[in-house]
Amino acid sequence: MAIEIKAPAFPESVADGEVATWHKQPGEAVKRDELIVEIETDKVVMEVVAPVDGTLSGIMKQEGDTVLSNEVLGTLEEGAVAAAPAPAAEPAPTAEAAPAAAEPAAATEADDSQIGPAARRLADEKNVDLSKVTGTGKDGRILKEDILKYLKSEPAPAPAPAPAPAAATAPAVDGPTSERVERRVPMTRMRKRIAERLLSVSQDTAMLTTFNEVNMAPVMALRSKYKDSFEKTHNGTRLGFMGFFVKAACEALKRFPAVNASIDGNDIVYHGYQDIGVAVSTQNGLVVPILKDADFMSIADVEAQINDFGVRARDGKLSIEEMTGGTFTISNGGVFGSLMSTPILNPPQTGILGMHKIQERPMAVNGEVVVLPMMYLALSYDHRLIDGKDAVQFLVAIKDLLEDPARILLQL
Repeated sequence: MAIEIKAPAFPESVADGEVATWHKQPGEAVKRDELIVEIETDKVVMEVVAPVDGTLSGIMKQEGDTVLSNEVLGTLEEGAVAAAPAPAAEPAPTAEAAPAAAEPAAATEADDSQIGPAARRLADEKNVDLSKVTGTGKDGRILKEDILKYLKSEPAPAPAPAPAPAAATAPAVDGPTSERVERRVPMTRMRKRIAERLLSVSQDTAMLTTFNEVNMAPVMALRSKYKDSFEKTHNGTRLGFMGFFVKAACEALKRFPAVNASIDGNDIVYHGYQDIGVAVSTQNGLVVPILKDADFMSIADVEAQINDFGVRARDGKLSIEEMTGGTFTISNGGVFGSLMSTPILNPPQTGILGMHKIQERPMAVNGEVVVLPMMYLALSYDHRLIDGKDAVQFLVAIKDLLEDPARILLQL
């Protein structure tokens, strides 16, 4: 019995997707829950698995094709799959046929018809010589996983031998000798969507950024004192700085509801909850998974959830639901060494907090110069909704909470 293989049901925020990679080809056996095809959307890569044991009998959407929610991708013939018969022994090639048999298969593997769009894109990005890659798809077709396998197994290049000294009579070479190499690769759907959203922010919002700085010594001392016992008590969850910032942001958002609001047409939507987005960098671009009801989460819960988001974001395992919504965002550019930046809003949110690198600086304290670990904070906000006074006071509230962490627990 033939069973239709359909694309997943996309949420309202995702209009369509693109067939990224077929992991099976027609005629190949598949097992229940085995990965068949990957669909790349604006936000995540979604996996489609086999509903039953059987044989892939047809493909209706090729790699690179656009698909809609629940659209048919191919067909699967249900039923147990018999083991493939052993191939019949072939006679040894004659002397006349030997040269033809010795031709490398790599010559055909580099043919565009034998390379899927996803594999071609990855090969271009990684500058892979396709003649060295062995395809495992039907008729030797090179798949995306073949490229990944080749990259993992490729030995590190040996150091080039030192060049021999040039002879005194060697003629001079006029002009540059190096090649001016350029590569052109198509944008992924995620990268294109990120570009569209960032451009729309500059066109559709009145974004402004205000800055402050926070003395991180109290938080660092608290973290240093309790990090070992914290990790033991909470099953290996490490105590970082994000937990303090998320909890401080939740408390500040309660005091300044406009920063937690959004604009919908001519209406202002005030959210009675704090869903905090945490920006996570991946190979394909920036994603923002959401800590739902962060106000009710403990610092340990926040740290554990953020760590889980980071691991699954790098593996492409985040779901669209986990990246949908959010009332406020926190971005930590400090992990990459950023000293100061102006974070860009994540619409329809009206505020985003930027964290930065902790750096020791001389500060005046009670008339004396003291070296303290300081961090610049940046709050970008939509001036259509948030006045400068509220934005500044919101950022000061976060600064005060972090410089006296007990106030976070006591909600002071």
